[in-house]
Amino acid sequence: MYVMMNIEKCTGCEECLSSCPFDAIEIREGKAFINENCQVCMACLSACPEGAISEIEKEEPVEFDIQKFKGVWVFAEQREGKVASVAYELLGAGHRLADELTTELSAVLFGASESEAQELIRWGADKVYFSTDPVFEKFNDEPYSQLFIQLIRKHQPEIVLAGATPIGRSFIPRVAARLGTGLTADCTSLEIDRETRNLLQIRPAFGGNIMATILCPNKRPQMATVRPRVMKRGQYNEKRTGEIIPVNPDGISTRTKVVETVKEISDIFVNLQEADIIISGGRGLGNPQGFKLLEKLAGLLGGAVGSSRAAVDEGWISYSHQVGQTGKTVCPKIYFACGISGAVQHLVGMQSSDIIIAINKNPEAPIFNVATYGIVGDLYEIIPLFIKKIKELRGMGESGSG
Repeated sequence: MYVMMNIEKCTGCEECLSSCPFDAIEIREGKAFINENCQVCMACLSACPEGAISEIEKEEPVEFDIQKFKGVWVFAEQREGKVASVAYELLGAGHRLADELTTELSAVLFGASESEAQELIRWGADKVYFSTDPVFEKFNDEPYSQLFIQLIRKHQPEIVLAGATPIGRSFIPRVAARLGTGLTADCTSLEIDRETRNLLQIRPAFGGNIMATILCPNKRPQMATVRPRVMKRGQYNEKRTGEIIPVNPDGISTRTKVVETVKEISDIFVNLQEADIIISGGRGLGNPQGFKLLEKLAGLLGGAVGSSRAAVDEGWISYSHQVGQTGKTVCPKIYFACGISGAVQHLVGMQSSDIIIAINKNPEAPIFNVATYGIVGDLYEIIPLFIKKIKELRGMGESGSG
């Protein structure tokens, strides 16, 4: 139930104002309006001499049979015709969820070739819905969301996953809103409640101070975006077969056209999410010159330089190097954490790394709780020893580089 004001009947006599105990009625430009303070007490109904206030019953919710929804879907985004790495990571996670639910795993691919669709099959998809229509070559929210919504309404998957990338963050919320379902962003873990088949969507909350488990028990599909490099890829099987289903974008209309896509310069030179080795520094460096030392080590190892938010906030290095909840999520083979205490906001972005090497003066630093190897000491003494030893093993002189 709720209260509605008929503006056409209202004469602005103000008779209703004193009847409301919650100050929920106000006069604007000679007309009465009901504001957010209304508690639906109905005291105002008899106060209006013009009968401008009425009681309205809410519509009964439409029955929603979640049992009809089956299957796990992954949106496989592409860039310049090549499937993005995050799609293969989502297939790994989706395969595990589909196995627990004893259902199929499908991928949705727009704007890439059939050979790219076949790669998705080899990485674990049972089906791939794909379209090669030119409208999908350059990302545009409108055609992407329209066709994706059409496919979801037709095939009714129970879970839909997408990358928390600029593309995923741009159009997946629009898809969820149009479908009237929930969406959890930036998940770091996904599990299944086997009794209810609900997806347990786990993500940092309150600035990363807690890990929240979010459910969507009454709507389908259950939708979540996952940061790149958080999930592990599944197994690649070159001989694996599946069903590739071409889709025609019938009825798709667009009001906008993407003329050109321009890459950030930082994306060219600081590709943290693709690096196998990352040397990161934090406030423990003490000054911006500390990153020069990290760059030397990164250069020898063929790695990239990362940082904690604290170092970025100090102005010692640009944001494009930041690792963590408000930066990039990475999963290198080796991650050096130099002078980084290990706040949960930073751990969210790097704790899936294969090997974590922590260097910190404080033996109680939280970073040691996730480190594979921990070194308690001064990084300005330890890292030069690393550099010297690497050069010795490679037969390089003190002035050598590479």
